[in-house]
Amino acid sequence: MTDTPLAGPTLADFETARTVVARVAQETPMESSRYLAELLGAPVYLKCENLQRTGSYKIRGAYNRMAQLTPEERARGVVAASAGNHAQGVAFAARELGIASTIFMPIGVPLPKLQATKQYGAQVVLRGHTVAEPLLAAAAYAEETGAIFIPPFDHPDVIVGQGTLGLEIWDSVPDVETVIVPIGGGGLIAGVASALKYRAAAAGRTIRIIGVQAANAAAYPTSLAAGIATEVPVLSTIADGIAVGKPGLLNFDIIRRLVDDVVTVSEDDIAKALLVLLERAKQVVEPAGAVGVAAILAGLVTPTGPTVVILSGGNIDPLLMQRVISHGLAASDRYLTLRIPLPDRPGQLARTAELVAQANANVIEVLHTRHGHGLKIGEVELELSVETRGPEHRDLVVRTLQDAGYAPQIVED
Repeated sequence: MTDTPLAGPTLADFETARTVVARVAQETPMESSRYLAELLGAPVYLKCENLQRTGSYKIRGAYNRMAQLTPEERARGVVAASAGNHAQGVAFAARELGIASTIFMPIGVPLPKLQATKQYGAQVVLRGHTVAEPLLAAAAYAEETGAIFIPPFDHPDVIVGQGTLGLEIWDSVPDVETVIVPIGGGGLIAGVASALKYRAAAAGRTIRIIGVQAANAAAYPTSLAAGIATEVPVLSTIADGIAVGKPGLLNFDIIRRLVDDVVTVSEDDIAKALLVLLERAKQVVEPAGAVGVAAILAGLVTPTGPTVVILSGGNIDPLLMQRVISHGLAASDRYLTLRIPLPDRPGQLARTAELVAQANANVIEVLHTRHGHGLKIGEVELELSVETRGPEHRDLVVRTLQDAGYAPQIVED
């Protein structure tokens, strides 16, 4: 790993792209976080690309790529494949440049992302159930029609466009020492790392770049260890925006040289981060955009000095948000669901409610049934969802019921 870019985009490339990208992208806010600063032991700032037009940083790379097209290429239209953010970035950029766009998206794409892509003027084609299938379909469409394929991350113009975010970070926090960046295919971190390392070298300083991947879709740790871009299985993850099975080749080369560390976070870590961002920072962020905060919460970042975390996007389906908040509360020991077998006689429901109240817990939901699996004749099952205040309070609720002769079972989320 080197502190100075040796090949690839130059600082002048990023400065030029900044002027181009500014035609459509806004300079997003940089917010400080006292809560995260206390946890990390260093100042923490949040670069709020969740507030960017189209809801993510993707518009930067998409617009910069399409702005380079010749009039003849623009007349042929553009095509892309994406589960959400890249689709919206391409559709919006194409509309602004007067270019026809066709976007292939997986069949199960969240409705808000689908609707937004259509509203930006793209023709949307649903194909397959993973991002891999729309990518193949988009490549075939480009071959058949002559439309220009706009890649999500593995192209110099895209990398440079995303890297304009790094210039904004430097200008907003000139004493920054660490920048934490989500990684999917690697376009964002490749651009940001290059731009920031150039700026730091010119100032006679060093800067640390840390990448974060979801543990269920972590191609970079394996690839970096092998020294070559390697495909890994992508498991189910709420961070669908960074669920990429193989690094981009251009991105991998830059990341191998310039990124200081890549860490992975669990699904629980991500859910907790979303909850912290909602409660403490008042920021609505999608799971992929919250992995940098998740890394801090999980203790994976060593403090060095002023630290910037990129919140890369805010396009979260409200239904997913509802599930993730519940999961985050449970993972933080603030939401507890118990199944309690009870004798089928009057007063048992009232008695358990009284015990929970004695433990100063608040009942959120109650399900009372005689039809649970394994129940004996003369038994009922009570399912209680309870609001708790952390692990000690959670244990107190369970222990209070146990001391009264009940056998509560914790229902894992």
